[in-house]
Amino acid sequence: MTNRNIIRARDVMTDKFQTVDGLTTVQDALRIMKQQGAEALLVNKRSDDDEYGIVLLSDMARQVLAQDRSPQRVNVYEIMSKPVISVDPNMDIRYCARLFDKFGLTQAPVIEAGKLLGLISYADMVMRGFDVN
Repeated sequence: MTNRNIIRARDVMTDKFQTVDGLTTVQDALRIMKQQGAEALLVNKRSDDDEYGIVLLSDMARQVLAQDRSPQRVNVYEIMSKPVISVDPNMDIRYCARLFDKFGLTQAPVIEAGKLLGLISYADMVMRGFDVN
């Protein structure tokens, strides 16, 4: 039996993420993403009983650009995914990768006790998850 160190989501996630309100226009969201070098934005809850959302560049491409909609007239809430599938910070990244595969995810928020801690992607898992010297 092999003795493998478990790498957890909290070990590889990024804690640099941006949140926006659902009423933010796609144009403003794109501006924020460009400034931050981000491919995703997390959408804030409207209340304690609400859930977080996520909007990806691919959502903007499919639902705004490809459909010839105006980014100035489309709000993030119209194209975001909500509720998001989130990852527990203590999840082994092997299981996290399986979760991503099963549900077709590329990025997910890391949430603990209802608080956003970070964002995790396949790139984070692969680049930081393998022991490459």
